[in-house]
Amino acid sequence: MSLRAFASLCSMSSQLNLTQVGPIVVPVTDQEAALAFYIDVLGMQKTNDATYDTGERWLEVSPSPGSASLCLVLARPERPAGIETGVILMSTDVLADLGTLKDAGARTDETPLEPGTLVWWSGAPLAGFPTQFRLYDPDGNSFLIVSTS
Repeated sequence: MSLRAFASLCSMSSQLNLTQVGPIVVPVTDQEAALAFYIDVLGMQKTNDATYDTGERWLEVSPSPGSASLCLVLARPERPAGIETGVILMSTDVLADLGTLKDAGARTDETPLEPGTLVWWSGAPLAGFPTQFRLYDPDGNSFLIVSTS
């Protein structure tokens, strides 16, 4: 892209009406099983559940009102389940959540990521600060749980 084209795009930003990040698509192999995990294990709430005339289901969950939601869509060959989602879930008590999730049988890192040790996840460098660990849903999709403090 030329500098002139980039400058032209930049001047458009004041004309846009963007307000927030919307649903983030997460591919799953079974929407009902995924819904049970996200509600019963992670404590999320179902925020949208609709079926199109073509039969596809649009199913959203969210950790809290006003938060971006996760749209649990059926995996397809070109978008399989078991991905590093790039989704970061914020926690006020990461260590307690890690223990609770492990006790519930959820797949997580054994311990929080070691501070100062570089790990790559979803194309991003993680170095363990603030306190953080990875969580995997039943389809192997991974999320990062990070301390709010």
